[in-house]
Order: sequence, then structure tokens, then C-alpha cells
Amino acid sequence: MSTATSGTLNHVAWVLRGNPLTAVAAVGVALLCVLAAIGPWIVPYDPIASNVAIALQAPSAAHWAGTDQLGRDVFSRTVVAARLDLMIAASAVSLSFVVGAVIGSICGYVGGRLDRIVGRFVDVLMAFPLFVLAMAMVAALGNRIENIVIATAFINLPFYIRFARAEVNVRRNAGWVESARACGDSHLSVILRFLLPNILPAMAVQISLNLGWAVLNAAGLSFIGLGVQQPTPEWGIMVAEGARFISTGNWWLVACPGFALMVAVLFFNLLGDGLRDILDPRMRT
Repeated sequence: MSTATSGTLNHVAWVLRGNPLTAVAAVGVALLCVLAAIGPWIVPYDPIASNVAIALQAPSAAHWAGTDQLGRDVFSRTVVAARLDLMIAASAVSLSFVVGAVIGSICGYVGGRLDRIVGRFVDVLMAFPLFVLAMAMVAALGNRIENIVIATAFINLPFYIRFARAEVNVRRNAGWVESARACGDSHLSVILRFLLPNILPAMAVQISLNLGWAVLNAAGLSFIGLGVQQPTPEWGIMVAEGARFISTGNWWLVACPGFALMVAVLFFNLLGDGLRDILDPRMRT
């Protein structure tokens, strides 16, 4: 094992010892991903099959999280919903990361009028409440899954454009960038081969934080009726439906999906904090 690799592993171990919640978050995110992948095959009941004869039953040995107003198993629906919510979040964040990183890197490298125009666009975009902007986009485009992904990606763009622009602007006159240009690399090649890979570790923190926010955004849109529609299992829909029955004492309808949503967002946020400590050069001193 090389000295650099050994040093990196020692640093990661040191950060995890100081902040064990990072390890818990990493394991939690991994379990969520596994659950999303295999959930439909391990749940005890069909998540969309209704049976009104057992509607609104409290948690029991047969139904661990109870049943909803149509007799559907709440636990099964919560587990299956993880795949859709995580898929929407991952797709939206991936799209916004790729587009935002490229645009921000070009602006930070080129500067001038292009940088000012894009900067003003980002300022205008961030002047709006982002969730309200996502609501407007989904309402205009239609509440389909692909439109939820597009809306969530669009409102995440400013974070990546600003971050990439600032990081590239600091590095564009560095010695190793000048060397690449002196060797005949084109400006586009310098951006894609040298500058973008150099800022990716720092952007990993933003990706993790945005994943949690994207899950919450997708659930929020579904909660107000602008996201995924019935009978598809989705955490936001389940919480919205269950909220109507809280006053009658049927608390389990929102407990399971609400807890899953809270845990997913918490794990992504904790993982982002841990990645910040791991990737921060100042933590190595």
C-alpha cells in the first residue's frame, strides 16, 4: 500500500473516531440503497393491493406498521416507496450536478461577460423561494415523475454553479493550469481534464446535502398533491393521506413513512458533514 493511500485511510479513520455519526450515516445510506433495490421482493404484502376488511388496523404481528384506510400494509408501502424517492433524488441531483458543475466551471474559467450574465441569472433564481419555484414548474409541466426530477434539478442548479464557479476561479491561474495550457491543451480540455476533477471531492459534500434536500422536496411536492399520484407508494403521499386520520387516533399511518423520510434526510445530512471533515485539507494538519 502506498504512503499516500495509507495516509488517506489513517485520516478517514481519525475523522470517524472523532465523529462516529459519520460511520453510522454511511451505513444507513448504504442500507437505504439496498432496501430501495430489493424492497419490492422482500416486503410481506403487495403494496398496492387493498383489502377494506382490514382497513385502519393498528400495528400488529401480521402488519408491523398497521394498515391504511384501504387495508394496504403500511410497512410494505413504506419500504417500496424508498426506491421511488431515492431514484427521484439521485436523478435530480445527478442532473443538476453535471449541468451546474460544467456551467460554473466555464464561467469561473472564462470570466467576463458570460460570468456576469450567468451570475445575475443565478441571483434572480435564488431570489425566489425554491420550493415554490418547484411547485410552479411541476404545475406547469404536469405532475409526472420526470417533471419532478427536472424541477428538483433546476432549483438545485444555483448551488453547483456558484460552487464550481468559485472553486475554478481560484484555480484558473495556478501553476499546474498554466503548465497544461503551455503544453497545448485547449481551454475545454483544461476545464474537463484538470479543473473539474480537482474540485469534485469538495463538491461531494454538496451532493450529499442536496440528496437529503431532494428527497424532502419530492415528498413535499407529493404531500401537496403536485408530485407522485396514487396508488404509487411514496412517502409524501402516505404522510398526506395519513394526516387526515390523525385526529381519529390512527397515528400509525404517518408514523412509518414520516420516520423513513426523517431518517433518510438525516443520514444524508450527517454523511455530508462527515465528508466535509474528511475532504477538508485543514483537518489533515
